[in-house]
Amino acid sequence: MKRAQRNSVLVHVAAIVTSVVILAPFLWMVMASITPQRILITTPLQWIPDELDLSRYVQIFTGGSEGVGATFRAAMLNSIIVAVGTVTISMIVGILGAYAFARLKFRFRRAILMTFLASYMLPQIALLIPLYLILNTAGLLNTKTGLILVDCAIVIPFVLWVLSNYFMTIPEELEEAARIDGTTRLGALFWVVLPAAKPGLFAAIMFAFLLAWDEFMYALIFTSSDVAKTLPVALSEFAGRYTTDFGLVAAGGILAALPPLIVAVIFQRYIVSGMASGAVKG
Repeated sequence: MKRAQRNSVLVHVAAIVTSVVILAPFLWMVMASITPQRILITTPLQWIPDELDLSRYVQIFTGGSEGVGATFRAAMLNSIIVAVGTVTISMIVGILGAYAFARLKFRFRRAILMTFLASYMLPQIALLIPLYLILNTAGLLNTKTGLILVDCAIVIPFVLWVLSNYFMTIPEELEEAARIDGTTRLGALFWVVLPAAKPGLFAAIMFAFLLAWDEFMYALIFTSSDVAKTLPVALSEFAGRYTTDFGLVAAGGILAALPPLIVAVIFQRYIVSGMASGAVKG
């Protein structure tokens, strides 16, 4: 076997093994969600159930106001509102801020950008008490608005870092040509830079959405009812004190994974190129 063929075989084998490792837990979660509870708790474990049980999905979608179904549906809506609101605010602030860092010359520019990055790297527990006090004083505890603002504090530094580096890869001559034709700097940003930066923008949107969607600690501490509770918190409450319906937890996890999965499928061709380009220069 030639060296090129051997390398190709090894690459394909590695890809298959990696795919199995990544997809196996998800496939088992799908099986667990439609497997009766009595089979899930039997030993030895029965990998393929002898009957299917779709009652958990029925319970989630049609359950009454006092059941887990109502809690899940309310949490799903809250998560969508919080994630979309966070992404919208973060992208507006991030685009304008990243453009300023990439194009404008001012003192301590690099130091300020590194400060934003350092704030993103801080552990969430370190900011828990200050944020709690701020939200409590502002009357934003147990509100979706409060969660959006808190998530923006996490997401905006990330967006600033990614987009500022990506904007630096776009030739300034394109903006200069547009400004010679009479376009303002802000017009050049919207009509020249942003169309050229679509891969970076889609990558930033994707990861900003994931950060907001998966955030758990702040949502757990800063919410106390279904009014603002998000999906990660609601799913954690599916586990009972004395017994847990593992299939119900699996069904909830699958449904919770669908929105980010759909977003990833839509934007997947932009993610790799956007992150790679934004991480090279700067």
